[in-house]
Amino acid sequence: MPLPVTTTPPLSLDTNRRRSPPMSTSSDATLETPILDSKLPTLLHRITEEGGYTFASMVTRAAAGDTRAAEAAKEMAWEQLHSGPWHSVVPIWRDAYSIACLHVAKHHFSSGEFKLALRALDMGLIMGGSTLRDDLNSCTRKISAALRGNELSFNGGGLQKGEWYRDFNLAESTRVVELLPVKSLSGETVEKKCGLSLEGFLQHHFVPGSPVIISDSMNHWPAKSRWSDMNYLKKVVGFRTVPVEVGKNYLSQDWKQELITFSEFLERIQYGDSSSGNMTYLAQHQLFDQIQELKQDIITPDYCFAGGGEMRSVNAWFGPPGTVTPLHHDPHHNILAQVVGKKYIRLYPASLSDELYPHAESMLSNSSQVDLDNINEEEFPKMSDLTFVDCILEEGEMLYIPPKWWHYVRSLTTSFSVSFWWSGEENSSGF
Repeated sequence: MPLPVTTTPPLSLDTNRRRSPPMSTSSDATLETPILDSKLPTLLHRITEEGGYTFASMVTRAAAGDTRAAEAAKEMAWEQLHSGPWHSVVPIWRDAYSIACLHVAKHHFSSGEFKLALRALDMGLIMGGSTLRDDLNSCTRKISAALRGNELSFNGGGLQKGEWYRDFNLAESTRVVELLPVKSLSGETVEKKCGLSLEGFLQHHFVPGSPVIISDSMNHWPAKSRWSDMNYLKKVVGFRTVPVEVGKNYLSQDWKQELITFSEFLERIQYGDSSSGNMTYLAQHQLFDQIQELKQDIITPDYCFAGGGEMRSVNAWFGPPGTVTPLHHDPHHNILAQVVGKKYIRLYPASLSDELYPHAESMLSNSSQVDLDNINEEEFPKMSDLTFVDCILEEGEMLYIPPKWWHYVRSLTTSFSVSFWWSGEENSSGF
């Protein structure tokens, strides 16, 4: 989901979760949090300076073993995160939320409630600040290892490797292709290159701002063989909580966000009706900062170091066939790596921005008002004459999208993609 570059919206908290049965653990089992232990006094002082006296009191009681105080502190911090626009939240309250999540996780872990502990840690990773991220990650690894030891918890449903996305979706693929926007694949397509050197990428694509498909740069990724295996994903990340989007797309009135486990997400993809318009998908989430095990399955392309800039974000995109990202543009250089499945992508150069009917309101100014799946030619008469390039991005391919190039994306099968955003010397982009 392309969001305004300065704003990341808070998530809706679904508290109506079924509690998992507690797992056995030794009475002296604890989660070690060395950073929290050393920095807590300083952090609490900064929080009280922002008016968080009651929060500090609750955390002190939580550290002494008061479970209710830990939950209360978590709720207080959550309310602060949702007190206004996300970009205006005082940063220390994000660290406050991490503090509370760690204490909640400790109490659940000591009671053998591993799944509840893991959920609290994930919430800290998703919504919390960066100060305590190492503690959150180390605790997550410890609990994940314990959960993976319970083989009965990872039932792949008898599916063999690859079945979950191949059999369910290739039949859908033909039908979805028929629903592509008007004029799709009828004109100029994105150039495709094999064995593209970094020098060639810089000279012919990065500097002039020209899209290109790179067809042979992901063969060494562990993700290529692992992510098409439902059993692998369930075992490695099945218990992890992730933010998903539900609805046609982020511009739809019925669009919403939910927090569910990765296993539940996989089940929705496998058994959900992708033609209903109420599909569930994971979009533009920094999944690899949250889940280190999946980060080990990908490798940052060398092309992302072009221009001497720095990496801005690495995001995951995972959803069923028919998932659509409406026409929009992003501010950074972007390489979209297609790990599982295939996507249709249409691109318009930045030079056409004024003719692509961007939304007037600042929150959506990087998104077009035009629905390419159902163009209203009376309202948007210029669209039919605008030049574009498009492509089918196949599994194992990467697409370079220059900054400010408008793009529309539709998944033709179940699709798992990774986008790499990085900064570099800005240059004009056009045909």
